[in-house]
Amino acid sequence: MSEDQASDADGIDRGGFVAATIGADASLAVEITGLDKHFGGTKALSNASLRVRRGTVHALLGGNGSGKSTTIKILAAVHQADAGQLRVFGNEYPLSNYTSAIAQQAGFRFVHQDLGLFEDLSIQENFALDAGYPRNSAGGVDWRQLRKRVAGLLTEYELDIDPRRPIRDLRPADRTIVAIARALQDQEGDELILVLDEPTASLAAHESGRLLDLVRRRSDQGQTVVMVSHRMQEVLSVAHDFTVFRDGKVAGVLTDASPTEDQLIELMAGAAVQSLRPSGSVSHRTGKLVLEMSEVHSGPLEGVDLQIHRGEIVGVAGLVGSGRSSLLQTVFGAVQPTSGTMSMAGTPYSPSQIEDAIHSGIGMVPEDRGRDAAFPEHSVSENLALAMLKEYSHGGWMSRSRERRAAADLIKGFKVKVAGPRALFTSMSGGNQQKVILARWLQRKPLLLLLDEPTQGVDVMSRADIYSVIREAAASGCAALVASSDMSELHALCDRIVFLAGGKITGEVAAESIDVDSLTSLVLRERNPTGASAVTHPDSSASVQREGGTT
Repeated sequence: MSEDQASDADGIDRGGFVAATIGADASLAVEITGLDKHFGGTKALSNASLRVRRGTVHALLGGNGSGKSTTIKILAAVHQADAGQLRVFGNEYPLSNYTSAIAQQAGFRFVHQDLGLFEDLSIQENFALDAGYPRNSAGGVDWRQLRKRVAGLLTEYELDIDPRRPIRDLRPADRTIVAIARALQDQEGDELILVLDEPTASLAAHESGRLLDLVRRRSDQGQTVVMVSHRMQEVLSVAHDFTVFRDGKVAGVLTDASPTEDQLIELMAGAAVQSLRPSGSVSHRTGKLVLEMSEVHSGPLEGVDLQIHRGEIVGVAGLVGSGRSSLLQTVFGAVQPTSGTMSMAGTPYSPSQIEDAIHSGIGMVPEDRGRDAAFPEHSVSENLALAMLKEYSHGGWMSRSRERRAAADLIKGFKVKVAGPRALFTSMSGGNQQKVILARWLQRKPLLLLLDEPTQGVDVMSRADIYSVIREAAASGCAALVASSDMSELHALCDRIVFLAGGKITGEVAAESIDVDSLTSLVLRERNPTGASAVTHPDSSASVQREGGTT
Protein backbone atom coordinates (compact mmCIF):
# COMPACT_ATOMS: atom_id res chain seq x y z
CA MET A 1 0.00 0.00 0.00
CA SER A 2 1.33 3.45 -0.92
CA GLU A 3 1.71 6.27 1.62
CA ASP A 4 -1.25 8.11 0.09
CA GLN A 5 -3.37 4.97 0.11
CA ALA A 6 -2.50 4.42 3.75
CA SER A 7 -3.58 7.96 4.57
CA ASP A 8 -6.84 7.44 2.68
CA ALA A 9 -7.49 4.26 4.60
CA ASP A 10 -7.13 6.18 7.86
CA GLY A 11 -9.80 8.69 6.83
CA ILE A 12 -12.18 9.68 9.61
CA ASP A 13 -15.91 9.45 8.96
CA ARG A 14 -17.61 12.65 10.10
CA GLY A 15 -21.34 12.53 9.50
CA GLY A 16 -21.50 11.42 5.88
CA PHE A 17 -18.26 12.91 4.58
CA VAL A 18 -14.62 11.93 4.88
CA ALA A 19 -11.97 14.12 6.45
CA ALA A 20 -8.52 12.75 5.72
CA THR A 21 -5.06 13.94 6.68
CA ILE A 22 -2.93 13.69 3.54
CA GLY A 23 0.47 15.31 3.80
CA ALA A 24 -1.00 18.11 5.91
CA ASP A 25 1.07 21.09 6.99
CA ALA A 26 0.58 21.33 10.77
CA SER A 27 1.29 25.08 10.73
CA LEU A 28 -1.77 25.77 8.57
CA ALA A 29 -5.30 26.25 9.84
CA VAL A 30 -6.81 26.53 6.35
CA GLU A 31 -5.47 25.44 2.98
CA ILE A 32 -7.45 25.91 -0.24
CA THR A 33 -5.96 24.96 -3.61
CA GLY A 34 -7.19 24.78 -7.20
CA LEU A 35 -10.42 26.66 -6.44
CA ASP A 36 -12.67 27.26 -9.47
CA LYS A 37 -16.14 28.79 -9.66
CA HIS A 38 -18.30 29.82 -12.62
CA PHE A 39 -21.53 31.81 -12.64
CA GLY A 40 -22.99 31.09 -16.07
CA GLY A 41 -20.37 32.25 -18.55
CA THR A 42 -18.48 34.29 -15.97
CA LYS A 43 -15.47 32.75 -14.26
CA ALA A 44 -15.39 34.13 -10.71
CA LEU A 45 -12.45 32.01 -9.51
CA SER A 46 -9.71 30.32 -11.50
CA ASN A 47 -7.20 28.05 -9.71
CA ALA A 48 -7.36 30.29 -6.65
CA SER A 49 -5.68 29.40 -3.38
CA LEU A 50 -5.56 30.51 0.24
CA ARG A 51 -3.23 29.37 3.02
CA VAL A 52 -3.92 30.64 6.53
CA ARG A 53 -1.40 30.01 9.31
CA ARG A 54 -2.64 29.03 12.75
CA GLY A 55 -2.93 31.84 15.27
CA THR A 56 -2.62 34.66 12.73
CA VAL A 57 -4.84 37.40 11.36
CA HIS A 58 -4.93 36.79 7.62
CA ALA A 59 -6.25 39.61 5.43
CA LEU A 60 -8.07 38.50 2.28
CA LEU A 61 -8.08 41.48 -0.06
CA GLY A 62 -9.15 42.39 -3.55
CA GLY A 63 -11.32 44.76 -5.50
CA ASN A 64 -15.03 44.23 -6.00
CA GLY A 65 -15.41 41.28 -8.36
CA SER A 66 -11.93 39.92 -7.57
CA GLY A 67 -13.27 36.65 -6.13
CA LYS A 68 -12.63 37.15 -2.43
CA SER A 69 -16.32 37.30 -1.49
CA THR A 70 -17.00 34.23 -3.62
CA THR A 71 -14.25 32.40 -1.73
CA ILE A 72 -15.81 33.33 1.62
CA LYS A 73 -19.22 32.19 0.41
CA ILE A 74 -17.75 28.86 -0.70
CA LEU A 75 -16.22 28.39 2.75
CA ALA A 76 -19.63 29.17 4.27
CA ALA A 77 -21.33 26.78 1.77
CA VAL A 78 -23.45 29.58 0.31
CA HIS A 79 -21.89 28.74 -3.08
CA GLN A 80 -20.60 25.35 -4.18
CA ALA A 81 -17.18 25.25 -5.83
CA ASP A 82 -16.78 23.75 -9.31
CA ALA A 83 -13.37 22.40 -8.34
CA GLY A 84 -10.83 22.68 -5.55
CA GLN A 85 -9.44 21.11 -2.40
CA LEU A 86 -10.01 22.27 1.18
CA ARG A 87 -8.07 21.32 4.28
CA VAL A 88 -8.89 22.61 7.74
CA PHE A 89 -6.47 21.86 10.58
CA GLY A 90 -5.04 19.05 8.43
CA ASN A 91 -8.36 17.40 7.63
CA GLU A 92 -9.51 17.30 4.00
CA TYR A 93 -13.12 18.21 3.21
CA PRO A 94 -14.42 17.34 -0.29
CA LEU A 95 -16.07 20.42 -1.77
CA SER A 96 -18.40 18.35 -3.96
CA ASN A 97 -20.81 17.73 -1.04
CA TYR A 98 -19.77 20.57 1.24
CA THR A 99 -22.62 22.02 3.33
CA SER A 100 -23.05 24.68 6.02
CA ALA A 101 -23.21 21.91 8.64
CA ILE A 102 -19.85 20.60 7.42
CA ALA A 103 -18.41 24.12 7.49
CA GLN A 104 -19.53 24.44 11.10
CA GLN A 105 -18.09 21.04 12.01
CA ALA A 106 -14.82 21.84 10.23
CA GLY A 107 -14.38 24.84 12.52
CA PHE A 108 -15.46 27.89 10.52
CA ARG A 109 -17.34 30.63 12.35
CA PHE A 110 -18.59 33.61 10.36
CA VAL A 111 -19.39 37.17 11.43
CA HIS A 112 -20.69 39.21 8.50
CA GLN A 113 -21.29 42.93 8.15
CA ASP A 114 -24.95 42.14 8.86
CA LEU A 115 -24.27 40.68 12.28
CA GLY A 116 -27.36 38.47 12.38
CA LEU A 117 -28.28 39.64 15.88
CA PHE A 118 -31.90 40.07 17.00
CA GLU A 119 -32.07 43.63 18.31
CA ASP A 120 -35.21 43.20 20.42
CA LEU A 121 -33.80 40.18 22.25
CA SER A 122 -31.29 40.31 25.07
CA ILE A 123 -27.62 39.42 24.69
CA GLN A 124 -28.13 36.13 26.52
CA GLU A 125 -31.12 35.21 24.34
CA ASN A 126 -29.04 35.83 21.20
CA PHE A 127 -26.40 33.45 22.56
CA ALA A 128 -29.04 30.83 23.41
CA LEU A 129 -30.50 30.92 19.90
CA ASP A 130 -27.23 29.34 18.71
CA ALA A 131 -26.29 27.17 21.68
CA GLY A 132 -29.72 26.32 23.08
CA TYR A 133 -31.40 27.24 26.37
CA PRO A 134 -30.19 25.44 29.51
CA ARG A 135 -32.98 23.65 31.38
CA ASN A 136 -33.69 23.35 35.07
CA SER A 137 -34.98 20.25 36.83
CA ALA A 138 -38.56 21.24 36.11
CA GLY A 139 -37.87 21.47 32.38
CA GLY A 140 -38.05 25.27 32.19
CA VAL A 141 -35.34 27.68 31.08
CA ASP A 142 -32.55 28.02 33.66
CA TRP A 143 -32.07 31.77 33.26
CA ARG A 144 -29.54 31.98 36.09
CA GLN A 145 -27.28 29.41 34.44
CA LEU A 146 -27.64 31.10 31.03
CA ARG A 147 -26.84 34.52 32.49
CA LYS A 148 -23.79 33.18 34.32
CA ARG A 149 -22.43 31.43 31.20
CA VAL A 150 -22.94 34.46 28.94
CA ALA A 151 -21.50 36.86 31.55
CA GLY A 152 -18.35 34.73 31.65
CA LEU A 153 -18.04 34.85 27.86
CA LEU A 154 -18.55 38.62 27.79
CA THR A 155 -15.82 39.05 30.40
CA GLU A 156 -13.51 36.94 28.26
CA TYR A 157 -14.10 39.41 25.43
CA GLU A 158 -13.57 42.41 27.75
CA LEU A 159 -17.23 43.46 27.80
CA ASP A 160 -18.61 44.59 31.15
CA ILE A 161 -22.27 44.41 30.14
CA ASP A 162 -25.30 42.82 31.77
CA PRO A 163 -26.32 39.79 29.61
CA ARG A 164 -29.95 40.85 30.05
CA ARG A 165 -29.49 44.07 28.08
CA PRO A 166 -31.23 44.21 24.68
CA ILE A 167 -28.95 44.26 21.66
CA ARG A 168 -30.54 47.52 20.47
CA ASP A 169 -29.08 49.33 23.50
CA LEU A 170 -25.47 48.45 22.65
CA ARG A 171 -22.90 50.63 20.92
CA PRO A 172 -22.01 49.49 17.37
CA ALA A 173 -18.58 48.10 18.31
CA ASP A 174 -20.07 46.24 21.30
CA ARG A 175 -22.62 44.63 19.00
CA THR A 176 -19.85 43.35 16.74
CA ILE A 177 -17.88 41.99 19.70
CA VAL A 178 -21.03 40.28 20.99
CA ALA A 179 -21.48 38.70 17.55
CA ILE A 180 -17.87 37.44 17.66
CA ALA A 181 -18.28 36.06 21.19
CA ARG A 182 -21.50 34.33 20.16
CA ALA A 183 -19.86 32.79 17.09
CA LEU A 184 -16.99 31.39 19.17
CA GLN A 185 -18.98 30.42 22.28
CA ASP A 186 -18.46 26.68 21.66
CA GLN A 187 -14.69 27.01 21.19
CA GLU A 188 -12.45 24.63 23.10
CA GLY A 189 -8.75 25.30 22.62
CA ASP A 190 -7.85 27.21 19.46
CA GLU A 191 -9.20 25.02 16.65
CA LEU A 192 -11.84 27.35 15.28
CA ILE A 193 -11.38 29.83 12.43
CA LEU A 194 -13.12 33.18 12.82
CA VAL A 195 -14.03 34.73 9.47
CA LEU A 196 -14.78 38.47 9.69
CA ASP A 197 -16.43 39.87 6.56
CA GLU A 198 -16.23 43.69 6.61
CA PRO A 199 -16.50 43.84 10.42
CA THR A 200 -15.82 47.61 10.65
CA ALA A 201 -17.71 48.83 7.58
CA SER A 202 -20.42 50.53 9.64
CA LEU A 203 -18.18 51.65 12.52
CA ALA A 204 -16.62 55.04 13.12
CA ALA A 205 -12.82 55.14 13.38
CA HIS A 206 -12.65 55.16 17.19
CA GLU A 207 -15.10 52.23 17.37
CA SER A 208 -13.27 50.16 14.76
CA GLY A 209 -9.93 50.74 16.50
CA ARG A 210 -11.27 49.16 19.68
CA LEU A 211 -12.57 46.15 17.77
CA LEU A 212 -9.30 45.65 15.91
CA ASP A 213 -7.33 45.79 19.17
CA LEU A 214 -9.48 42.94 20.46
CA VAL A 215 -8.97 40.91 17.27
CA ARG A 216 -5.20 41.24 17.47
CA ARG A 217 -5.14 40.30 21.17
CA ARG A 218 -7.26 37.22 20.46
CA SER A 219 -4.85 36.27 17.72
CA ASP A 220 -1.91 36.64 20.11
CA GLN A 221 -3.71 34.08 22.30
CA GLY A 222 -3.89 31.59 19.42
CA GLN A 223 -7.11 32.51 17.61
CA THR A 224 -6.99 32.14 13.82
CA VAL A 225 -8.77 34.97 11.99
CA VAL A 226 -9.54 35.53 8.30
CA MET A 227 -10.51 39.15 7.73
CA VAL A 228 -12.05 40.76 4.66
CA SER A 229 -12.04 44.55 4.62
CA HIS A 230 -11.84 47.48 2.23
CA ARG A 231 -10.26 49.72 4.86
CA MET A 232 -6.58 49.44 4.08
CA GLN A 233 -5.20 51.22 7.14
CA GLU A 234 -7.19 48.98 9.45
CA VAL A 235 -6.00 45.85 7.67
CA LEU A 236 -2.40 47.02 7.88
CA SER A 237 -2.75 47.65 11.62
CA VAL A 238 -3.92 44.15 12.50
CA ALA A 239 -2.92 41.54 9.88
CA HIS A 240 0.13 39.27 9.92
CA ASP A 241 -0.35 37.83 6.41
CA PHE A 242 -2.06 39.03 3.23
CA THR A 243 -3.57 37.29 0.21
CA VAL A 244 -4.64 39.58 -2.63
CA PHE A 245 -7.10 38.43 -5.30
CA ARG A 246 -7.48 40.01 -8.74
CA ASP A 247 -9.76 38.78 -11.52
CA GLY A 248 -10.45 35.50 -9.74
CA LYS A 249 -6.80 34.62 -9.22
CA VAL A 250 -4.18 35.17 -6.55
CA ALA A 251 -2.25 38.33 -7.38
CA GLY A 252 0.08 38.13 -4.40
CA VAL A 253 0.74 36.51 -1.02
CA LEU A 254 2.64 38.36 1.72
CA THR A 255 3.63 36.38 4.83
CA ASP A 256 4.84 38.06 8.02
CA ALA A 257 4.97 41.26 6.00
CA SER A 258 4.54 44.97 6.61
CA PRO A 259 3.45 46.27 3.20
CA THR A 260 2.42 49.82 2.48
CA GLU A 261 -1.08 50.73 1.42
CA ASP A 262 0.20 51.62 -2.05
CA GLN A 263 1.81 48.18 -2.42
CA LEU A 264 -1.44 46.42 -1.58
CA ILE A 265 -3.42 48.67 -3.90
CA GLU A 266 -1.02 47.96 -6.77
CA LEU A 267 -1.49 44.22 -6.22
CA MET A 268 -5.27 44.68 -6.16
CA ALA A 269 -5.38 46.90 -9.23
CA GLY A 270 -2.46 45.51 -11.23
CA ALA A 271 -1.10 49.05 -11.42
CA ALA A 272 -0.65 52.11 -9.26
CA VAL A 273 -3.93 53.87 -8.44
CA GLN A 274 -4.05 57.65 -8.63
CA SER A 275 -4.24 59.36 -5.27
CA LEU A 276 -7.81 59.57 -4.01
CA ARG A 277 -7.24 63.29 -3.40
CA PRO A 278 -5.36 64.53 -6.47
CA SER A 279 -2.69 67.10 -5.68
CA GLY A 280 -3.78 70.57 -6.64
CA SER A 281 -7.45 69.56 -6.81
CA VAL A 282 -9.54 72.65 -7.51
CA SER A 283 -12.92 73.59 -6.07
CA HIS A 284 -15.58 74.35 -8.69
CA ARG A 285 -17.63 76.47 -6.30
CA THR A 286 -19.37 79.49 -7.81
CA GLY A 287 -21.16 82.34 -6.10
CA LYS A 288 -24.60 80.91 -6.82
CA LEU A 289 -26.28 79.53 -3.71
CA VAL A 290 -27.97 76.14 -4.11
CA LEU A 291 -29.07 75.17 -0.59
CA GLU A 292 -29.55 77.39 2.43
CA MET A 293 -30.69 76.11 5.83
CA SER A 294 -31.46 78.45 8.72
CA GLU A 295 -32.17 77.31 12.29
CA VAL A 296 -33.52 73.96 11.09
CA HIS A 297 -34.76 71.63 13.85
CA SER A 298 -35.43 68.04 12.79
CA GLY A 299 -34.97 64.93 14.92
CA PRO A 300 -31.51 65.26 16.53
CA LEU A 301 -30.86 68.53 14.64
CA GLU A 302 -31.14 71.53 16.97
CA GLY A 303 -30.84 74.58 14.77
CA VAL A 304 -28.68 73.82 11.72
CA ASP A 305 -27.35 76.70 9.64
CA LEU A 306 -25.72 75.66 6.36
CA GLN A 307 -25.06 77.08 2.91
CA ILE A 308 -23.92 75.14 -0.17
CA HIS A 309 -22.99 76.71 -3.49
CA ARG A 310 -22.97 75.39 -7.05
CA GLY A 311 -20.02 73.17 -7.89
CA GLU A 312 -19.12 72.71 -4.21
CA ILE A 313 -18.60 69.38 -2.41
CA VAL A 314 -19.31 69.79 1.30
CA GLY A 315 -18.59 67.03 3.82
CA VAL A 316 -20.41 66.47 7.10
CA ALA A 317 -18.29 65.05 9.93
CA GLY A 318 -19.63 63.98 13.28
CA LEU A 319 -19.71 61.14 15.76
CA VAL A 320 -22.32 58.38 15.71
CA GLY A 321 -25.65 59.92 16.72
CA SER A 322 -24.64 63.43 15.68
CA GLY A 323 -27.42 63.56 13.07
CA ARG A 324 -25.42 63.23 9.84
CA SER A 325 -28.02 61.03 8.15
CA SER A 326 -30.91 63.05 9.62
CA LEU A 327 -29.48 66.16 7.98
CA LEU A 328 -29.56 64.55 4.54
CA GLN A 329 -32.98 62.97 5.07
CA THR A 330 -34.41 66.34 6.09
CA VAL A 331 -33.11 68.00 2.92
CA PHE A 332 -34.51 65.08 0.86
CA GLY A 333 -37.99 65.37 2.37
CA ALA A 334 -37.88 61.97 4.08
CA VAL A 335 -38.00 63.65 7.50
CA GLN A 336 -40.06 66.76 8.22
CA PRO A 337 -38.41 69.62 10.15
CA THR A 338 -40.27 70.99 13.15
CA SER A 339 -38.98 74.54 12.64
CA GLY A 340 -36.54 76.60 10.62
CA THR A 341 -36.38 77.47 6.93
CA MET A 342 -34.74 76.10 3.80
CA SER A 343 -34.35 77.45 0.28
CA MET A 344 -33.21 75.90 -3.01
CA ALA A 345 -31.62 78.20 -5.60
CA GLY A 346 -33.12 81.22 -3.83
CA THR A 347 -36.66 79.82 -3.69
CA PRO A 348 -38.33 78.83 -0.39
CA TYR A 349 -38.14 75.06 -0.03
CA SER A 350 -40.27 72.96 2.34
CA PRO A 351 -40.65 69.42 0.96
CA SER A 352 -43.55 67.42 2.38
CA GLN A 353 -42.39 64.25 0.63
CA ILE A 354 -39.46 62.86 -1.34
CA GLU A 355 -41.12 63.66 -4.68
CA ASP A 356 -40.94 67.37 -3.81
CA ALA A 357 -37.17 67.09 -3.36
CA ILE A 358 -36.72 65.26 -6.66
CA HIS A 359 -38.78 67.86 -8.52
CA SER A 360 -36.63 70.57 -6.91
CA GLY A 361 -33.50 69.04 -8.42
CA ILE A 362 -32.22 66.89 -5.55
CA GLY A 363 -30.97 63.31 -5.72
CA MET A 364 -29.92 61.05 -2.87
CA VAL A 365 -27.66 58.01 -2.53
CA PRO A 366 -28.57 56.52 0.89
CA GLU A 367 -26.32 54.66 3.28
CA ASP A 368 -27.99 51.27 2.72
CA ARG A 369 -28.36 51.00 -1.04
CA GLY A 370 -29.74 47.44 -0.87
CA ARG A 371 -32.57 48.41 1.47
CA ASP A 372 -33.31 52.01 0.48
CA ALA A 373 -32.11 52.59 -3.09
CA ALA A 374 -32.21 49.41 -5.16
CA PHE A 375 -34.60 46.79 -6.46
CA PRO A 376 -32.12 43.91 -6.17
CA GLU A 377 -34.07 41.33 -8.18
CA HIS A 378 -34.68 43.68 -11.09
CA SER A 379 -32.35 44.42 -13.97
CA VAL A 380 -29.72 47.12 -14.11
CA SER A 381 -31.70 49.00 -16.77
CA GLU A 382 -34.84 48.94 -14.60
CA ASN A 383 -32.91 50.27 -11.62
CA LEU A 384 -31.43 53.06 -13.73
CA ALA A 385 -34.81 54.00 -15.17
CA LEU A 386 -36.45 54.60 -11.79
CA ALA A 387 -35.49 58.27 -11.78
CA MET A 388 -36.58 58.80 -15.42
CA LEU A 389 -39.86 56.88 -15.77
CA LYS A 390 -41.69 59.70 -17.58
CA GLU A 391 -38.98 59.88 -20.23
CA TYR A 392 -39.35 56.18 -21.05
CA SER A 393 -43.13 55.92 -20.97
CA HIS A 394 -45.87 56.95 -23.38
CA GLY A 395 -49.56 56.49 -22.82
CA GLY A 396 -48.86 54.45 -19.72
CA TRP A 397 -46.52 52.03 -21.53
CA MET A 398 -42.79 51.74 -20.92
CA SER A 399 -40.45 51.73 -23.91
CA ARG A 400 -38.07 48.96 -22.89
CA SER A 401 -35.87 49.50 -25.94
CA ARG A 402 -35.31 53.18 -25.05
CA GLU A 403 -34.72 52.22 -21.41
CA ARG A 404 -32.06 49.66 -22.36
CA ARG A 405 -30.33 51.94 -24.88
CA ALA A 406 -30.06 54.65 -22.23
CA ALA A 407 -28.85 52.09 -19.69
CA ALA A 408 -26.14 50.87 -22.08
CA ASP A 409 -24.88 54.45 -22.48
CA LEU A 410 -24.83 54.98 -18.70
CA ILE A 411 -23.05 51.66 -18.09
CA LYS A 412 -20.33 52.74 -20.51
CA GLY A 413 -20.11 56.31 -19.25
CA PHE A 414 -19.88 55.34 -15.57
CA LYS A 415 -17.52 52.38 -16.16
CA VAL A 416 -19.93 49.86 -14.67
CA LYS A 417 -18.67 46.28 -14.93
CA VAL A 418 -21.74 44.19 -15.71
CA ALA A 419 -22.83 41.67 -18.35
CA GLY A 420 -25.32 44.15 -19.81
CA PRO A 421 -28.45 46.23 -19.16
CA ARG A 422 -30.60 43.14 -18.63
CA ALA A 423 -28.32 41.67 -15.95
CA LEU A 424 -29.73 41.55 -12.43
CA PHE A 425 -28.67 44.28 -10.05
CA THR A 426 -27.49 41.58 -7.62
CA SER A 427 -25.09 40.15 -10.22
CA MET A 428 -22.77 43.16 -9.74
CA SER A 429 -20.15 43.83 -7.10
CA GLY A 430 -20.84 46.46 -4.42
CA GLY A 431 -18.78 49.11 -6.18
CA ASN A 432 -20.62 48.65 -9.46
CA GLN A 433 -23.98 48.69 -7.70
CA GLN A 434 -23.05 52.04 -6.18
CA LYS A 435 -22.05 53.38 -9.60
CA VAL A 436 -25.50 52.44 -10.91
CA ILE A 437 -27.24 54.30 -8.06
CA LEU A 438 -25.07 57.35 -8.76
CA ALA A 439 -25.75 57.15 -12.49
CA ARG A 440 -29.50 56.94 -11.82
CA TRP A 441 -29.46 60.40 -10.20
CA LEU A 442 -26.74 62.09 -12.23
CA GLN A 443 -28.58 61.39 -15.50
CA ARG A 444 -31.14 63.91 -14.18
CA LYS A 445 -28.41 66.57 -13.86
CA PRO A 446 -29.42 67.49 -10.29
CA LEU A 447 -28.71 70.81 -8.59
CA LEU A 448 -27.82 68.99 -5.36
CA LEU A 449 -26.64 65.43 -4.75
CA LEU A 450 -26.92 64.00 -1.23
CA LEU A 451 -24.46 61.19 -0.44
CA ASP A 452 -24.66 59.16 2.77
CA GLU A 453 -21.57 56.93 3.27
CA PRO A 454 -21.05 56.89 -0.52
CA THR A 455 -18.29 54.25 -0.60
CA GLN A 456 -19.23 52.02 2.32
CA GLY A 457 -18.24 48.45 1.41
CA VAL A 458 -16.57 49.61 -1.82
CA ASP A 459 -13.02 48.69 -2.83
CA VAL A 460 -10.23 51.21 -3.42
CA MET A 461 -10.39 51.13 -7.21
CA SER A 462 -14.17 51.61 -7.36
CA ARG A 463 -13.83 54.31 -4.71
CA ALA A 464 -11.46 56.24 -6.97
CA ASP A 465 -13.95 55.90 -9.85
CA ILE A 466 -16.84 57.10 -7.67
CA TYR A 467 -14.87 60.11 -6.42
CA SER A 468 -14.01 60.97 -10.02
CA VAL A 469 -17.69 60.81 -11.02
CA ILE A 470 -18.69 63.11 -8.13
CA ARG A 471 -15.92 65.59 -8.97
CA GLU A 472 -17.02 65.63 -12.63
CA ALA A 473 -20.58 66.35 -11.52
CA ALA A 474 -19.30 69.23 -9.37
CA ALA A 475 -17.33 70.58 -12.31
CA SER A 476 -20.57 70.71 -14.29
CA GLY A 477 -22.23 72.77 -11.53
CA CYS A 478 -23.84 70.13 -9.30
CA ALA A 479 -23.43 70.69 -5.57
CA ALA A 480 -22.88 67.72 -3.24
CA LEU A 481 -23.43 67.17 0.47
CA VAL A 482 -21.52 64.15 1.77
CA ALA A 483 -22.10 62.52 5.17
CA SER A 484 -19.43 59.99 6.11
CA SER A 485 -17.86 58.38 9.16
CA ASP A 486 -14.65 57.86 7.14
CA MET A 487 -12.37 60.84 7.66
CA SER A 488 -10.14 59.69 4.79
CA GLU A 489 -13.15 59.86 2.51
CA LEU A 490 -14.14 63.36 3.56
CA HIS A 491 -10.57 64.54 3.17
CA ALA A 492 -10.17 62.95 -0.27
CA LEU A 493 -13.48 64.03 -1.76
CA CYS A 494 -14.63 67.31 -0.25
CA ASP A 495 -13.76 70.98 -0.73
CA ARG A 496 -14.72 71.87 2.82
CA ILE A 497 -15.92 69.89 5.82
CA VAL A 498 -18.41 71.03 8.44
CA PHE A 499 -18.61 69.58 11.94
CA LEU A 500 -21.95 68.45 13.33
CA ALA A 501 -22.28 68.10 17.10
CA GLY A 502 -25.04 68.73 19.59
CA GLY A 503 -27.47 69.03 16.70
CA LYS A 504 -25.67 72.07 15.22
CA ILE A 505 -22.95 72.93 12.74
CA THR A 506 -20.16 73.89 15.14
CA GLY A 507 -17.33 74.64 12.74
CA GLU A 508 -15.80 74.02 9.33
CA VAL A 509 -12.42 73.58 7.67
CA ALA A 510 -11.04 73.54 4.13
CA ALA A 511 -10.03 69.97 3.28
CA GLU A 512 -6.84 71.00 1.50
CA SER A 513 -5.57 72.75 4.65
CA ILE A 514 -5.71 69.75 7.00
CA ASP A 515 -4.57 66.12 7.16
CA VAL A 516 -6.70 63.09 8.04
CA ASP A 517 -5.30 62.62 11.57
CA SER A 518 -5.98 66.24 12.49
CA LEU A 519 -9.45 66.03 10.99
CA THR A 520 -10.18 62.95 13.11
CA SER A 521 -8.92 64.76 16.19
CA LEU A 522 -11.23 67.71 15.52
CA VAL A 523 -14.25 65.41 15.20
CA LEU A 524 -13.45 63.70 18.49
CA ARG A 525 -13.15 67.09 20.21
CA GLU A 526 -16.71 67.81 19.10
CA ARG A 527 -18.05 65.46 21.79
CA ASN A 528 -18.63 68.48 24.04
CA PRO A 529 -18.79 71.51 21.76
CA THR A 530 -18.36 74.79 23.59
CA GLY A 531 -19.83 76.87 20.80
CA ALA A 532 -17.30 79.64 21.38
CA SER A 533 -13.84 78.17 21.17
CA ALA A 534 -11.71 78.05 18.05
CA VAL A 535 -9.80 74.98 16.89
CA THR A 536 -6.68 75.49 14.83
CA HIS A 537 -4.93 72.79 12.86
CA PRO A 538 -1.65 72.28 14.77
CA ASP A 539 0.52 71.73 11.72
CA SER A 540 -0.58 74.61 9.53
CA SER A 541 -2.13 78.03 9.54
CA ALA A 542 -5.52 76.55 8.70
CA SER A 543 -8.31 77.93 10.84
CA VAL A 544 -11.64 76.38 11.65
CA GLN A 545 -14.71 78.59 11.53
CA ARG A 546 -16.60 78.22 14.80
CA GLU A 547 -19.75 79.77 16.20
CA GLY A 548 -17.69 82.18 18.26
CA GLY A 549 -15.59 83.44 15.36
CA THR A 550 -12.40 82.53 13.46
CA THR A 551 -8.80 82.10 14.49
